[in-house]
Amino acid sequence: MDRLQSLEVFIAVAENESFAGGARAIGLSAPSATRGVNALEERLGVKLFTRTTRRVRLTDIGKAYLDDARDALFQLQSADEMARGAAINPVGHLRITCSNEFGRIYVGPILTEFLDSHPDVTAEVLMVDRIVNIIDEGFDIAVRIGPLPSSGLSAIKVGQVRRIVCGAPEYFARSGTPLSPKDLKAHRLLAASPVSPTNEWRFGQDTQESVRVEPKLILSSVAAAIAVAKQGWGLARFLSYQVRPELLEGTLKAVLTDYEPAILPIHLVHVEGRRAPAKVRAFIDFARKRLLALEASD
Repeated sequence: MDRLQSLEVFIAVAENESFAGGARAIGLSAPSATRGVNALEERLGVKLFTRTTRRVRLTDIGKAYLDDARDALFQLQSADEMARGAAINPVGHLRITCSNEFGRIYVGPILTEFLDSHPDVTAEVLMVDRIVNIIDEGFDIAVRIGPLPSSGLSAIKVGQVRRIVCGAPEYFARSGTPLSPKDLKAHRLLAASPVSPTNEWRFGQDTQESVRVEPKLILSSVAAAIAVAKQGWGLARFLSYQVRPELLEGTLKAVLTDYEPAILPIHLVHVEGRRAPAKVRAFIDFARKRLLALEASD
């Protein structure tokens, strides 16, 4: 008999003042209940009951131990119920990390909708343009854009993006349209450092063709770079999701599309695999459907 069951037997016998009655209350035989209490007393080195032929009474030590045993059993049962509930129902605090722009455009709106549907879940999002170690830094889910390195993490593909060069119609009317990557050297360029951290822009499915560019302006904010490009100031390189509204509206136009590098996959990465808590599984399923629907509408 394990320690938890010994506590259950002790409490049942104390409440019924009988080994037989206590045993019936928890579905055991009277001899099993007696052995359980004897083992508990032997382990503790004290007598918990005074036994007579008619009744079983708690000793003073037994009375004090009964209160502590009830509290301990309640805490253990509550912990078990919470663990079972968290595995079945989305509850608890969800921590997500993603890049700034993907978080602003997609994760934020999807997450608020998710929280509206799951009142027992709270969440926080770290939006940062670096790879976060989700194990060391305690995150449940990370959004990864690009090829994934080998790891023990689980990953669900939720979409893909392209790397595109684009500019405003006003810019092309004034400065012409580049027809090949080498033509970029004759154009005014700006760069968003989270997207283009180096001055080597690669093109082609195998990314073998590269052009050394000299941006006239470098901005650390993708949103700011988009705003400048929309003004017709110069050409810039972005990930397709970052300028999706502008491309649909026609305020920006993609060029050099025949030279685009291979697409970049988007994954939701997490740690626990199939044994992930319900909050993680529920959010991944929720976000996956919405992100795939967005991709299909492009």
